Amino acid sequence: MTSRREPAVPPSRLGSLSDRNLELLLLLAAVAICAYGYAETALAVGGRLPPDLARTCLAAAALPLVCHVAVRRFARHADPLILPLATLLSGLGLVLVHRLDIAYGTLYRHATPAAPGQLVWCGIAVVGFAATVALLRDHRRLQRYPYLTIAVGLVLLMAPAFYPGDVYGAKRWIFVGPLSFQPGEFVKIVIVVFFAGYLTLRRDALALAGRRLLGLYLPRGRQFGPVAAVWLLSLLVLVLERDLGTSLIFFGLFVVMLYIATERTSWVVFGVAMFAVGAFVVGSFEPHVHGRVVAWLHPMDIFLPPGERPPGLISDQAAQALFSFGSGGLLGTGLGQGHPELIGFAGRSDFILTTVGEELGLTGVTIVVLLYALLAERGLRTALVVTDPFGKLLAGGLATALVLQVFVVCGGVTGLIPLTGKALPFLAQGGSSMVANWLLIAILVKTSDTARRPPPTPATEVSAAETRAVRA
Repeated sequence: MTSRREPAVPPSRLGSLSDRNLELLLLLAAVAICAYGYAETALAVGGRLPPDLARTCLAAAALPLVCHVAVRRFARHADPLILPLATLLSGLGLVLVHRLDIAYGTLYRHATPAAPGQLVWCGIAVVGFAATVALLRDHRRLQRYPYLTIAVGLVLLMAPAFYPGDVYGAKRWIFVGPLSFQPGEFVKIVIVVFFAGYLTLRRDALALAGRRLLGLYLPRGRQFGPVAAVWLLSLLVLVLERDLGTSLIFFGLFVVMLYIATERTSWVVFGVAMFAVGAFVVGSFEPHVHGRVVAWLHPMDIFLPPGERPPGLISDQAAQALFSFGSGGLLGTGLGQGHPELIGFAGRSDFILTTVGEELGLTGVTIVVLLYALLAERGLRTALVVTDPFGKLLAGGLATALVLQVFVVCGGVTGLIPLTGKALPFLAQGGSSMVANWLLIAILVKTSDTARRPPPTPATEVSAAETRAVRA
């Protein structure tokens, strides 16, 4: 008897309806958790349930169900955890934005609620997710036009630098009439697609070792050129747009995907060293970036008299964030019973994690971080299971993009690194971020569908007698 190689995923689970039923069950659980949070916030603040509870919950439940129908129809072999995790994070974000609307409405008389608009952006993101899952028949089609892809990505990346003025000290928005969007949120996906296609073709040349120095293999000059070009481009973004977060994600993506493709630690070491040198130089001379570094090093000095404060320190957000985490303790004050409005205007964006820390405590922050970690793990799991090199780099790159953005936001808010101003994926307010991250999830779902698809059933052997009978 000849041995047959077993597939990477058990056939009993591949594409079976139990996977999709499990996904549906987890989606309903996610919606129930978010509905409970919405009701709990209203009870804590006003002492009664919100009058639109049923209508809001039905609207919020319809969005993930549309995604589920699209996955069941066009990606029936996909990982059953990816969609529920993204749904739970997005739902928690809607609850937190609604809670902040109440706080800002109490503090500012003419504050505009942001939760209804965020729900609309969730609907647009769901439409984009369903369209991507339906139209992208195979993730390998993204590999066909790598240079056109990077050209579009670079135009989007550099476009905000040419718009006059800035928003909160950084240039990361493009304005079209009354609308605005952050192209950097979409560029991270474009960059991953290009890097996956480029490294699939060039990984053998990039894996070649050069001279050995201090236990590391120095890259050869010809292969070092792309790294130097990406390094210079990331510094250009940092200087012209004063956007530390996008620069870090952009360069970090390339270095991590380069390591995945070549498995050479020297690329990571040189990449980290190059970014550290560039960030130090720019942070020392560019006023906006320098101000973020000063706020990171001396957050409490904002409460000193103006003449005694370090030069460039103008915001108390970093200090207020630390106070929020400290007052939350282990279990938090409870939804609706904290003071997240003290953070200021950024409470709905990069500082939304402080609301979690204050009202849900260390336990809530840990759960949120674990949800992100589990979502990234499913992406990396997809990268391990998928067989084609482009798919491995694509799934690994998308998971890395998510991890890097979560790291720069959480690290900045907790004081681990300087603030970057990026939005926390799925959780924070922002239409561009919501749509871009759901497109990222759609590509991951399609890649996992290919990775978990069962191999074709081998043809059965036909005897000579049966062949003669058919011919006759």
